[in-house]
Amino acid sequence: MLDVLRFWLERGVDGFRVDAIHQLFEDEQLRDNPPNPLWYEGMPPSRKLIREHTMDQPEVHDAVAAMRRLADSYGSRLLIGEAYLPMDRLMAYYGENLDGFHLPFNFHLIFTPWHPVAVSTLVQAYEDALPEGGWPNWVLGNHDRSRVASRVGPEQARIGAMLLLTLRGTPTIYQGEEIGMPDVPISPERAQDPWGKNVPGMGRDPERTPMQWDSTARAGFSGVEPWLPLSPDHAELNAAAQESDPTSMLSLYRALIDLRRSEPALSVGRYVPGVSDEALLSYERRHEDRRLLVALNMSDTAGSLPNVPPGRILVSTFLDRRDERPAEALDLRPNEGVVIALD
Repeated sequence: MLDVLRFWLERGVDGFRVDAIHQLFEDEQLRDNPPNPLWYEGMPPSRKLIREHTMDQPEVHDAVAAMRRLADSYGSRLLIGEAYLPMDRLMAYYGENLDGFHLPFNFHLIFTPWHPVAVSTLVQAYEDALPEGGWPNWVLGNHDRSRVASRVGPEQARIGAMLLLTLRGTPTIYQGEEIGMPDVPISPERAQDPWGKNVPGMGRDPERTPMQWDSTARAGFSGVEPWLPLSPDHAELNAAAQESDPTSMLSLYRALIDLRRSEPALSVGRYVPGVSDEALLSYERRHEDRRLLVALNMSDTAGSLPNVPPGRILVSTFLDRRDERPAEALDLRPNEGVVIALD
């Protein structure tokens, strides 16, 4: 495996995403996994067993450390590890002396209820769990889980974009999320995912359909019929159409990415929790004397955040409130988020 890494490092790659790393080793004694007493009909068959002998074995960390030593020998290279694990076990993949993965993927936001208190609690728990010097990261969507626009709705998908790109750490954006692509229903005869073929209803094809680049017959994705069907709305929902729309989801992602690049408070600043209630979530990002307030309305009704210090709105999820100076209370429309530079 190290020779495979070396092959690509010699060709100048910037790094690797290491898939399912926590399943690299099995128990040396080949003991059977015990039954899962909490399993019930309808859960994935793989969950019938508690995988204590086939997942997250101690030898994994020696292998990760070896990968890291090799990557470091080539200078500035990045290692990202995919592991669906509880928070405490995930932290071990940074390594005892930060000699493991630079970024063990943090998928917890995908599985957390879309509620301000739940999200705020998760963010603080993750910040508290990080080893000293460990750099955080956040994932809101990937190729294994239902798309954000389908999980939380297209309106809240904009809130998700602002959350992902303003939390402390490296954000990971799954292709298609930047234009708000939804899951696509897949008929059984078009299914491609082996998991879905073996376990009907568990397939991951709906979130793996081709990227919708334009309104042409195959959405600009390929010159031949793709392996999965396109979304029926691809003629309207595509990157080319959003390119010229200053209020589109694509424009929002670009505005937020530009803001991260221009604001050290967002790229490297501290995270300071704020308000979380039934509808609103707020927090600050701070760097030196710069303070940015992020306020998110995670509901479909209007809300108001009280006692907001004086400041200027840098961006709204609707992309229509730039430079506005709110009064003491910040009024938010349904499904609206804003970033404010505090005076």
